[in-house]
Amino acid sequence: MAALGDFCGSVFWNSSLLDREDADLTLCFEQTVLVWIPLGFLWLFGPWQLLPLFKCHRKKLSITKLYLTKQVLTMLLLLMALAELIFTIVEVLGHHHNPAIQYTNPALYVVTWVLVFLIHDSRRFTIRRDSAVLFLFLILSVICGVFQLQTLIRQAIQCGWGDATVPHFFYSFILRVRSVIPDCNHSINFSHWNSYSSVFQNPEITASILSVITFNWYNSMVVKGYRKPLEMEDVFELKDADKTQKVLGMFDKHMKTGVKKAQWELEIRQRKTKQHSATNDYRNGLSKTQSLDVLVLKKQKKKKDSKKDYTKGWLMLAVARTFSRNLLQSVAFKLMHDVLVFVSPQLLKLMINFVSDPNDYLWHGYFYALLMFVAALMQSICLQQYFQLCFKLGMSVRTALMAAIYKKALTVSNATRKESTIGETVNLMSADAQRFMDFTNFVHQLWSAPVQIVLSILFLWLELGPSVFAGVGVMLLLIPINAVLVAKARAIQVKNMNYKDERMKIMNEIFNGIKILKLFSWEPSFQKRVEKIRNQELKGLLRFSYLQSVSIFVFTCAPFLVSVVTFAVFVMVDEDNVLDAQKAFTSISLFNVLRFPLAMLPMVLSSLVQVSRPFFVCQERLEKLQVTSGCAVRFSEASFAWEHNSNAAIKDVNLEIPCGSLLAVVGPVGSGKSSLVSAMLGEMENIKGHINIQGSVAYVPQQAWIQNATLKDNILFGSPLDEARYQKVIEACALLPDLQLLPGGDLTEIGERVLTFMKIPFQCCSAPGGPHVFYGVGMPALHCLLKLLCWFLFQTRILVTHSLSFLAQVDDIVMLVDGKVSEKGPYSTLLSNGGEFAQLLNTYGSQQEGNPEDEATGGDKGFLITLTERIVQVKISDRCLSTSSNMSLKKALQGKPKEKEPVAEIKGQKLIDKEAVETGKVKFIMYTRYLGAVGCNLTTWIFLAYVAQAAATIGSNLWLSEWTNDAVKYQNMTYTTAIRDTRVGVYGALGISQGLFLLAACMLSAHGAVRASRVLHKHLLSNILRVPMSFFDTTPTGRIINRFAKDIFTVDEAIPMSFRSWLNCFLGIISTLLIICLATPYFAIIMLPLGLLYYFVQQFYVSTSRQLRRLDSVTRSPIYSHFSETVSGLSVIRAYGHQERFLQHNEKIVDINQKSVYSWIVSNRWLAVRLEFVGNLVVFFAALLAVFARDPLNSGIVGLSISSALSVTQTLNWLVRMTSELETNIVAVERVHEYTEVPNEAPWVTLQRPQSSWPNNGEIRFVNYQVRYRPELQLVLDGINCYIKSSEKIGVVGRTGAGKSSLTNCLFRILEAAGGKILIDGLDIATIGLHDLRQKLTIIPQDPVLFSGSLRMNLDPFDQHSDKDVWYALELAHLKTFVSSLPEGLSYPVSEAGENLSVGQRQLLCLARALLRKSKILILDEATAAVDMETDHLIQQTIRSEFVDCTVITIAHRLHTIMDSNRVMVLQAGKIVEFDSPEELLQQHGVFAAMARDAGILGNQDTAL
Repeated sequence: MAALGDFCGSVFWNSSLLDREDADLTLCFEQTVLVWIPLGFLWLFGPWQLLPLFKCHRKKLSITKLYLTKQVLTMLLLLMALAELIFTIVEVLGHHHNPAIQYTNPALYVVTWVLVFLIHDSRRFTIRRDSAVLFLFLILSVICGVFQLQTLIRQAIQCGWGDATVPHFFYSFILRVRSVIPDCNHSINFSHWNSYSSVFQNPEITASILSVITFNWYNSMVVKGYRKPLEMEDVFELKDADKTQKVLGMFDKHMKTGVKKAQWELEIRQRKTKQHSATNDYRNGLSKTQSLDVLVLKKQKKKKDSKKDYTKGWLMLAVARTFSRNLLQSVAFKLMHDVLVFVSPQLLKLMINFVSDPNDYLWHGYFYALLMFVAALMQSICLQQYFQLCFKLGMSVRTALMAAIYKKALTVSNATRKESTIGETVNLMSADAQRFMDFTNFVHQLWSAPVQIVLSILFLWLELGPSVFAGVGVMLLLIPINAVLVAKARAIQVKNMNYKDERMKIMNEIFNGIKILKLFSWEPSFQKRVEKIRNQELKGLLRFSYLQSVSIFVFTCAPFLVSVVTFAVFVMVDEDNVLDAQKAFTSISLFNVLRFPLAMLPMVLSSLVQVSRPFFVCQERLEKLQVTSGCAVRFSEASFAWEHNSNAAIKDVNLEIPCGSLLAVVGPVGSGKSSLVSAMLGEMENIKGHINIQGSVAYVPQQAWIQNATLKDNILFGSPLDEARYQKVIEACALLPDLQLLPGGDLTEIGERVLTFMKIPFQCCSAPGGPHVFYGVGMPALHCLLKLLCWFLFQTRILVTHSLSFLAQVDDIVMLVDGKVSEKGPYSTLLSNGGEFAQLLNTYGSQQEGNPEDEATGGDKGFLITLTERIVQVKISDRCLSTSSNMSLKKALQGKPKEKEPVAEIKGQKLIDKEAVETGKVKFIMYTRYLGAVGCNLTTWIFLAYVAQAAATIGSNLWLSEWTNDAVKYQNMTYTTAIRDTRVGVYGALGISQGLFLLAACMLSAHGAVRASRVLHKHLLSNILRVPMSFFDTTPTGRIINRFAKDIFTVDEAIPMSFRSWLNCFLGIISTLLIICLATPYFAIIMLPLGLLYYFVQQFYVSTSRQLRRLDSVTRSPIYSHFSETVSGLSVIRAYGHQERFLQHNEKIVDINQKSVYSWIVSNRWLAVRLEFVGNLVVFFAALLAVFARDPLNSGIVGLSISSALSVTQTLNWLVRMTSELETNIVAVERVHEYTEVPNEAPWVTLQRPQSSWPNNGEIRFVNYQVRYRPELQLVLDGINCYIKSSEKIGVVGRTGAGKSSLTNCLFRILEAAGGKILIDGLDIATIGLHDLRQKLTIIPQDPVLFSGSLRMNLDPFDQHSDKDVWYALELAHLKTFVSSLPEGLSYPVSEAGENLSVGQRQLLCLARALLRKSKILILDEATAAVDMETDHLIQQTIRSEFVDCTVITIAHRLHTIMDSNRVMVLQAGKIVEFDSPEELLQQHGVFAAMARDAGILGNQDTAL
């Protein structure tokens, strides 16, 4: 110190200067330590800021006004330092003795300002202009300079202003303050920097350090959100590092490493297990050949006694490694925050000492108040930066998981795909990914909470000594209670997750098969199934809520119990121990600190339980197939099964398919035709042998798949448009006549479901110059065919078919029987061999004379595979949809310019509307609607219980304040045991009553929340099953699923928690403000401006946050829709090698959703920083007013006031957060209510009910009947007049848009009449209920739809028939043998969409449904398209015998199926043009005769109905 004194020329340290009312520091201390601290900081970190000057190869940014301002200020500071140095040197040269400090400090500043100048210049190479190091240096310099400035001013006042040092330092200080201001500016223009286009769309990239800390860069968004409802175009773009592609790339790399390690460790365990099981013949573990999917996903099947399974932890490790930088940064901020948390109680202790000691210097009080404010401010900054990093981590983890799940779905094996349904996977992407996001937000509590608990106990020991162990003992007793609660919660959550998955699986099936449900009037049955699962789910939710209530009770009481036990032991163990204000309120503050980790730890552990389920995100190993020449496809002793351990579906196949050949695959239903193609495309498990494929694959699935896009996009399927070729394909397939009705031409939008009115015959050029008609291929199949029908004459074609009439045209035929190749060869060879093929052909085939080239080619369902260059995997899928049209495609194509130009939307062109987004404030009626669902009486009791809990809290705090005053009151008196016991007893009773009231409130709210969930879900489900079919045609499935997934999840869990938290926070803040005003009434004056500031911040925030959450909900739906669509069309996507394109589209829509999520996260931080600043001001003014009015105040009330103020900071923030959260979550009620208000179709049952025997005859009369699909479209049936007699067999034919399927829809009232009426047995069907009508009609649809459940449920969901009747129906449908061979019989579980049955077997089950129902009127929609000729013959015999007395209407897609009908109805443009017997129509040479001639039917065919 002496050396420093000599260096300064004055005393370095004088403690006496602080021990007086006008305290000060020595000038030497201020000129050395307080100068060298900022300089040392800059020279430690500043040189690193110069690296861009040497390393960056970017172009230097142009000079801006901001840059000039900074450099001018720096240059002025440099000149001032240089002038001071020169002035000192001149004085030294003039033999004037100056201390060393006077020339060393200016010299240091000269070098420092040069460094600052260079740092400013180096920032021109970076995106962000300001430097965090420079900003912190200037802030430190200003803060440290304040002390020297006030000292110099004091000296100048005392000694005069003659010394030049004072003005020089004053000007220098002003310049340093001015230098800080430019760094606060974040509006920087980079318009000329093209490589950073995202800069324009996200100001965070260029925000200054102060703007980043305070989130000022977000101000423009908040203001815009307050002025008008935000739209997606208004939301800032994501930074490149936060985009899905970047996040998934990093996550994918670490995930692969984790999976490889998991596989390696599992193989080691398997070897050890096999060695162990060799002695006891106990087989365990997984097969070596099992796929990596099963290896990772089947974790739940591991042995209970096995050691740590790495496959359980690899996902967490992959996440940790991917986001390690974020995790480390958040750990640093959390650590600083946790340290600062314990500073406030110590400052409170000093403040209470100050109030208790009237002789203490006043500046101590101001200093403590200022320190409390600074500590609280720093605590807020660290906490908000920590939360920003955590929530950003949660968002990135959610992005990575959703993208990884989608990527996995594109490559998943068939066996693994069967383990989870679409509904379960959508649930994984929605609710489960959200849980993972929520968990990562608070993951650091796993280490932070124990640290805070330990530090709290340590500081409590310093206050209360060994008595603290009594409190620790209470906490230890609470640990087993916590363990029991967590274990119970885990069991309930696991069950509830399964219920949610099951419910979503059924909902997905319902929406995919909604038309079948309506046609068969099965809605009530499936509604009961869903409600049964929902009731189980809600029972679990109620039990979980009760457990949560007990947990809240325990952990609300925990800090209080700890404090009351600790205080009681403290005052009882020694009579000299008196509880004064200092000990009590310092301890109370520490107990409040203790409350958060004690409450958070079990919640985080519970979240950890919820995210511990296995995730569907592992990579599949794809076998690389060997490419050989000569043959396109070669099977060598190959056997394949659908699952690894199941029986082989393809057995010992040896088959070579030459390049360029046309091969037909035939065989009976269940013979393995579809399996052969699936094996060829890599969909099945290879049991033995191998298959070689040369070339790429184009694929038309048996059930067509159409995307929700325009017709043109569906045909191009991501390929670049070659207009000439595109038009040739359209013309070659004779699409132009079929598309003349399309309003938007090839730009007409197509939805998710196929509209049956678009299915018609189409023409295809199968020989030069000779068009041949294909019947039986609808528009969806045509769209798929167009994707590969571009000149495939010299390519290998494989056609799987039941039609035999055109087999003479193919090069080779493969006959399959029971999974084996029975015969193979040309048509003539197989015919001459007299084998099974010849028998089949002689019995059922229609062999025609003449050249095969001149014969008709009967169209069929089928697989068409074109192989040219490379290998792509494919699998069967089933989802399709089309619409109607009205403009010549040729004209549209010819008139369309090469470049894309906006096309005016034509009426009827747009099918799927953009999802509506509610704007503005949520209507108050939504709150009342939810509370009404809870129940008015229950709501009142919940509110009263929370008010009582708040009153008990105020009472206990005031009682404690009075108790601490006893130390002064009984200072010289005996403190009796009775008084002590009274104090402890009343304090304990108030605390227990506080917990009990809270428990009652939580229990009641749990019961009310479950009641509301039940009511809202029931209304939603009930209404959605009653809406017309047109709603499902124009609404994506994902949008509806989102209501039942995310929105119902919000109603179930998020809204109840938001309501509870909001009420608790609101009453807590009211209690705190009352206590502060009671201590210092002047605080009420300060409350007004603080309240106004609080209100305005809240208003700005809520408007923005509310709309961002709405945008989040709306942009989430396309993710689920796209995922469902992708899984349904997986075969087509993989066949065309478009996985990358679909992956990129998924990344795009996920990024759009993440934009709104990230913006919402930032809005929360923007709010928190400002509200915590308000809270910090509350603390500051509470302390400051206590200093002003310390004389009349007692230490107890001051301690209570400031300790309450310290706790209100987070509560103020949390109240606004909960206000916004509640308003945001209540949007879910708004969205659910939106779908409960969708107009319904006609009532299921009306007062006018037909007789039970109706219809007796089955007579149908159309009277001037008209119908249209939607109000804006033209009539599809116009003036239909006809009479169908009882038991008459009617065939219906016509081209696309003729109205065949519309006729069927009208009979079932899927479409309601626009004019006229339909009479069945003289009764107008419009006058009776839909179920009364539909239950009396039966349809066998073209596309067989099955639901997951038992085989019996799919036949008789209402259990109306006996097992005997069911078996008889199966026998008539020729399925009895198959079902009898199943171990489960009628209880055989059918998988989702019936994927474990062949398409033919599914169609036979649909026939069995009709046989079981046996209505008087039967409609056949090409019911035998998916079965072989033998089965077709048997089915037709069954229909002729069993439905002989029924009226049968057959929608014909193949003319031979209706040639033995009594009459044929020919429709054209919605009108009946011909209606007579087939014989008469053929003789008339009209439309029907032309169709028959084109189809090669020369006369009446004795075939089917």
